[in-house]
Amino acid sequence: MNKTTLLIFPTIVISSMAAAQMSSVTVSGRILNKEKASLPYVNIILKKEKDSAFVAGTITNEEGRFSMIGVQPDHYLLETSVTGYTTQVQPVFIGSLSEFLEIPIIELEQKPQRENAIEEVTLTASKKAEIGNQLDKKTYSVADNISQSGGSVLQSMQNLPGITVQDGKVQLRGNDKVTILIDGRQTAMTGFGSQTGLDNIPSSSIDKIEIINNPSSKYDANGNAGIINIIMKKNKKNGWNGKTGFNAGLGSLWVRKENLPTIRPQYTMTPKINPSLSLNYRKNKVNIFLQADNLYTQTLNKNEFVTRTYDDGTVINSQLKRNRNTNFLTTKAGIDWNIDDQNTFTVSGIYGSEKIIDRGDQPFFNGDRSQRLRLWQFLEDELKTTIMGTASYQHKFKEAGHLLNVGFNYTFHREDEKYFYDNYLPTTTGTDAFKLLSDEQVYDFNIDYIKPLKYGRIETGIKLRNRSIPTDMNFMPGMNSVLDVSAGGKADYKEFIPAVYGNYVFENEKWEAELGLRLEYVKIQYDVNPNHPTYKSDGYNYTQPFPNFRLAYKVNDHHKFSVFYNRRVDRPNEVDIRIFPKYDDAEIIKVGNPALRPQFTNSVELGYKYNWDNGYLYSALYHRFANGTITRISSIVPNSTLIYAIFQNAGKSYNTGIEAIWNQKVSDIYSFNVNGNLYRNQIDAFSVLNLYPSPNTFSADQQSAISGNLKMNNIFHFTKGLDAQLTAVYLAPDVIPQGRIQSKFSIDVGVKKSIQKRKGEVFLNASDLLNTMVIKKKIQGVGFAYTSNDYYETQVIRLGYSYKF
Repeated sequence: MNKTTLLIFPTIVISSMAAAQMSSVTVSGRILNKEKASLPYVNIILKKEKDSAFVAGTITNEEGRFSMIGVQPDHYLLETSVTGYTTQVQPVFIGSLSEFLEIPIIELEQKPQRENAIEEVTLTASKKAEIGNQLDKKTYSVADNISQSGGSVLQSMQNLPGITVQDGKVQLRGNDKVTILIDGRQTAMTGFGSQTGLDNIPSSSIDKIEIINNPSSKYDANGNAGIINIIMKKNKKNGWNGKTGFNAGLGSLWVRKENLPTIRPQYTMTPKINPSLSLNYRKNKVNIFLQADNLYTQTLNKNEFVTRTYDDGTVINSQLKRNRNTNFLTTKAGIDWNIDDQNTFTVSGIYGSEKIIDRGDQPFFNGDRSQRLRLWQFLEDELKTTIMGTASYQHKFKEAGHLLNVGFNYTFHREDEKYFYDNYLPTTTGTDAFKLLSDEQVYDFNIDYIKPLKYGRIETGIKLRNRSIPTDMNFMPGMNSVLDVSAGGKADYKEFIPAVYGNYVFENEKWEAELGLRLEYVKIQYDVNPNHPTYKSDGYNYTQPFPNFRLAYKVNDHHKFSVFYNRRVDRPNEVDIRIFPKYDDAEIIKVGNPALRPQFTNSVELGYKYNWDNGYLYSALYHRFANGTITRISSIVPNSTLIYAIFQNAGKSYNTGIEAIWNQKVSDIYSFNVNGNLYRNQIDAFSVLNLYPSPNTFSADQQSAISGNLKMNNIFHFTKGLDAQLTAVYLAPDVIPQGRIQSKFSIDVGVKKSIQKRKGEVFLNASDLLNTMVIKKKIQGVGFAYTSNDYYETQVIRLGYSYKF
């Protein structure tokens, strides 16, 4: 394939959201006398040096221990005094990398005489820090994303700095190998090591979203592009409290491109309905919580127009139109039991039910569209059920932040899928069907230990996962069937992963450092029907280290430099190796590959951050290089126009780029956030052998492209609780396997108003206001090429109301 270079043109884009929240630290310690006896009732005062401003104060308990919460990162002096002892003052630097700071034991000397006066002390305060200083993590509140309120989690993500969405998948810095967590755990709702369900989970159930570009060793090793952690809502206020909400919307307000002849109408004016309820009751040692959300949508899920051109001159025009009805119910409930001040036990459960009905049409015409060659109509009836139970125990040692966490998670996920096809050819008609049943079970056990230090913390732990996915595909051929019945049957995926990790974090006034190592053993076995005509049982195992490293130097209160390194892996998910051909497109058949192997990636990043009073600028230069790059390869077989898209390891690939985030508060009314990312993707020349449905070799030359995206967020805080947001996103052309994808641009707007003494809130928003988001691709294979334009539903208007009680 010829090398392609695509240029990105700077475009000003606008968006709004709270990019960061102020971090706070709990400071603790212990006071003894020279005889090592505990000193109770010692006065502890934390002051700022510059103006002697009082920040926090407390007294020690019977064991001489003290704790102060909610202290902002800065320079302080800690003053300890008690009658009969010499007052002691010591400098304390509080950084932003750890939530807890343990002051080394302080020993007070007894006075020869009583002195009651406490001298005042001062210290020089540094500029206040925000969560943006934690360069490994960026946290965003879903409630602040006004222009996407009332939609799905995927729709909320597409406006966040650093995130783009391509073909329904989240990308970080142009890479979709992203691990999705819910409350810090992988679940079947979003896929173990993959991305599923994000476009159906209602954003009303979500509190915050964390973006972690350079994960430490405490996280699972998969996801080379980074981690996105979805934090669900949970309240802990005393007594009864909660929040209820309801929003509705309309999408596909008009037809963007007319259907090809002889098919059923495409969806227009599609309704969206999302009621939600959050309840919490806390009394004494018990906290009970419940979160329930239901998102019902009708969607023009796909409306793709494709022109295929073969080397022999044959041209085929087609349209794949999919009208989708979805109902996603998610419920989370649980109880926290505070056994005593040091021990807490929590039991919680998540239930998710996703019902999908697809009605699709796919006509095929000749080059000038004068003759219909084929009509493929289908009905998909799919039910996905997820049940997850979690039991966790936390022991708090006497030092604040000194923790032992033990957890057990069980997940059951059923995929019950039925397809019915009507295949109309010029001389024959046939009806086919298949049923897929998959029951996934996952057992996770983990132990995590955290020890805060004066200059950082130590983290270590173990994790054990056992996962099994038995799958049964039953093909039911009709007259003139086009199904490959021999490719059906049963398959069983088994995964066993024990891992151990250690992580050390250090921070002082000038330096920050993090060094971690995760050691992971993986054993995968995929057993298939022995009568399968192409694939046989396969598997692999490995023991691999996954190190991470970060070093940062703070020149002063304004300038900070950092360097990151980590090694990660992307293991093939079960659907990537699934042997059953997928017929959601009648003539582009997707098939898995049991011989697929993990993709290992090394990443390095150089970062610079500049802070000032009302904003900051963060820029990063990054480079990733991967071995065994996982991608789909499309090929044709002799005497057929069918295209088979099969996952393969395509060899080495590279992702190099620069990212910048500029966050600025202009006034109390207006602030903005600009995020730009310019990168170069490259896939080295490779050759692979596709086995299904018959052996054929595909070879490609080196392929590369320069691409990027630009996003700018503007938020307005008007008087009387009125806020507004205008969001625009530009995605430059990019390289994809065997081809490229064209540029896209969209604008979202939203307003919200606090009412009922700020207990109530109403919002109105519109996504893709100009209806400009169209996915345009060009693919070049061996013996064929095709172009596609997907006019799927992107424009939606929503109105909603919520009330806190």
